Amino acid sequence: MKAWLIESAGDIDKMFWGDIPDVHAENGQIVIKVMSTALNPVDYQVIESSGNKNWSYPHYAGVDVAGVVTEVGDNVTNFKIGDAIACHMDLNKKGSFTEYTAVDANTVAKIPENVSFDQAAAILCAGLTAYQTIYQKLNTFQKKNILIHGGAGGVGGFAIQLAKELGLKVITTASQNNHAWLKELGADVVIDYKTESVTERIKEETDGNGVDLIFNTISKHEATKDLDRLAFSGQLAYIAGAPDLTNVKPFSLSPSIHEVALGAAYSAGTLKAKQNLSFMTNEMLQKVAQGFLDPMVSKILSKDDLPAGLKELKKRHVRGKIIVNMQS
Repeated sequence: MKAWLIESAGDIDKMFWGDIPDVHAENGQIVIKVMSTALNPVDYQVIESSGNKNWSYPHYAGVDVAGVVTEVGDNVTNFKIGDAIACHMDLNKKGSFTEYTAVDANTVAKIPENVSFDQAAAILCAGLTAYQTIYQKLNTFQKKNILIHGGAGGVGGFAIQLAKELGLKVITTASQNNHAWLKELGADVVIDYKTESVTERIKEETDGNGVDLIFNTISKHEATKDLDRLAFSGQLAYIAGAPDLTNVKPFSLSPSIHEVALGAAYSAGTLKAKQNLSFMTNEMLQKVAQGFLDPMVSKILSKDDLPAGLKELKKRHVRGKIIVNMQS
């Protein structure tokens, strides 16, 4: 079998399509013929940084996989050869930038018949992060509004749709060229962070009270600024660095702060954490199947163009999701 390989961490340009030993299903695993994979910022970030201490080289990355079961390991009873499945994979192990890959069967969900492999791959890393934030981290009961940073990105775009489905007033940030598209996804207010003061606009939209909920996908610095945009007893979820609470006095704002770390399910290693990945994947796939969720597939590349797709993603101007068809 073949995969997009790296001999060491550091450079997307040094990735090459090469031969590797065939994979086989160990106890509790299934082998998947990879039909589609989605590209995510974490892919190029970990490749171009110091890599991962758990990797052995040559390594192939990729955390999102949609494909067909070709082999079933011992003690796997809920999947069979030929099943169409989707899975968010363990970053610490071999990934989805390959022809075949092995995954923990506890983390997998079946793809509905009316959902394509490309659509299924799209809702994994970004979609599950949004789902975990909106449905499992933030308490949306009797809340009125939410600020979602970076609405045009994969995580932000899915979060907008999920929050709108719950009836929240959705405020998001994006450059001007994405405003119309984000309103189609469900955003009520789109703030041009390049030309407007996000804090002032939030105050205007909330009569000076601040928003009930914030989902920060940007940075630790921006998450700290979000504390001035938060309503009393509001909630702030983040994926790119925790806010600095030094200047928040006790018995004043009374915020709730939530770390969202999708891949921590594998670090925790518990059966419950792994099964939650399967649960969330199934929930998102069902929303796509029922027409409630746009998988936001913006571009489909052939496997030969995978490195170019990562470089495009690195520029941070991609709308929605880039998908790679690994069979083309």
